[in-house]
Amino acid sequence: MRKLCLLLGLLPATLAIAQKKSNPEKFAATITENDLRNHLYIVAGADMEGRETATEGQRKAAAYIEQHFKNLGLLPGNQGSYQMGFPVYRDSLIDSKFQVNGKTFTVNNDFQPFLQMTRPGGQYFSEAVFVGHGIVDSAYDDYGSMDVTGKLVLILDGSPEGFKTSKKGWRAPNGLYGKYLNAAKKGAAAVLLVAPGFPRKDAITTGNMYTNLFTAKVPASFYSISPDVAAAIIGKDWSGLVQAGKTGQVAAKIYPANTLIELNKSVQQLESSNVLGYIEGTDKKDEWLIVTAHYDHLGKKGDVIYYGADDDGSGTVGVLEIAEAFAKAKAAGMGPRRNVLFMTVSGEEKGLWGSEYFSGHPSIPIEKATADLNIDMIGRVDTERKLADTLNYVYVVGDDKLSTELKPISEAMNKKYIKMTLDYKFNDPNDLNQIYFRSDHYNFAKVGVPVIFYYDGMLQADYHKPTDTPDKINYTLLRKRAQLVFYTAWEMANRNDQIKRDLPIPTMTR
Repeated sequence: MRKLCLLLGLLPATLAIAQKKSNPEKFAATITENDLRNHLYIVAGADMEGRETATEGQRKAAAYIEQHFKNLGLLPGNQGSYQMGFPVYRDSLIDSKFQVNGKTFTVNNDFQPFLQMTRPGGQYFSEAVFVGHGIVDSAYDDYGSMDVTGKLVLILDGSPEGFKTSKKGWRAPNGLYGKYLNAAKKGAAAVLLVAPGFPRKDAITTGNMYTNLFTAKVPASFYSISPDVAAAIIGKDWSGLVQAGKTGQVAAKIYPANTLIELNKSVQQLESSNVLGYIEGTDKKDEWLIVTAHYDHLGKKGDVIYYGADDDGSGTVGVLEIAEAFAKAKAAGMGPRRNVLFMTVSGEEKGLWGSEYFSGHPSIPIEKATADLNIDMIGRVDTERKLADTLNYVYVVGDDKLSTELKPISEAMNKKYIKMTLDYKFNDPNDLNQIYFRSDHYNFAKVGVPVIFYYDGMLQADYHKPTDTPDKINYTLLRKRAQLVFYTAWEMANRNDQIKRDLPIPTMTR
């Protein structure tokens, strides 16, 4: 009896060793070009209307993904549900008023509010602070020593001739949003950006979507204004400031002007969701591996659909097929030792919303997540890439950032099974595109989860355009990349120890 108990006690360990040594190739082979194509023509089809966050098209895509997870026998990943909803807000303009020294200006003709950044109510200032182009960069600060806490700040559009920065993207210091962020950080109560194109024919009645309705403090209001409004605030100095700002830095200065700004809007609450399903592990079911992609895209503009076949339909169908491969392994008695959570998130195109919500409201113990393997665009070829291996590569980002164990595993799996070029071009800390911070893996990395991000590069012709369609996908390359992620996931789900977290968490500096 004692010997039998001893043998039974050794059985889980024996099974684990058998699982570890089992051959994953027959399951990887179930990830086929035909299945990927069939999924993608649905996910990136006209019926999904571009899958914009918090729209009917996005909900249709979520339902399709959920049904696939159910068909595979995956367990619901969010406390009994396959979806994790999160709130999204959108504003509608009711009316807005703008006066300078008693002179009234009209919305769209002279000014426009950025609705998602501006709270309803009135603001009344007796002066404004002109800060040139409002640029704050290393060794360059248009604010100088000027304190703008609680003040009205006026900023020129663009940048002076000759201004250069290594920073790119939506947070760049000479970009619209970068300027707003820097003004807000310095304590501005309201920001006026002098912009071209007034009067504007298209009335702004509905703002962009956003998620941060509830904040610890009221954010700075944000308006674009015409040069005529700016001249009314600044007075006789205005034309000289514009001229001086074309070629150089202009000193910050306070100008007296009684400025009244009022906004009345309605706030509509919408909802978007992540779709989650998991395969339960065997002897390490208290630990998790996460495989992610974002399934949202840009939706429709008028009657024009932005299909998003590569961005990120390719990653989404990759997750569907990898989940199926694991499900078939489980059915064959060779399921993973750890739980494997398959999650497609929404809101990525809006600002990584879905993954950010999950990292703040995780449905699993995040400290028990061994890694996140994130897939965002793996179906095309980088139009800037001119190397001989153009049809046999994938860009890999983040594998050396939080753990010394990730990169060796990734490279070993590639060498053993796929043998494609793992290109680290976008993994360089000095990468001007800052890709590491621009997809959903970042929201896992910032809470300490080791990550690998798989990416196909810069598609200049079709990126974020209606022409990103399923017929342009290289399905052979898509299959190989998805299989690489599967093999890497297989190893991570079955290895003895959870991935070490032995490197510091990188922070965004740009």
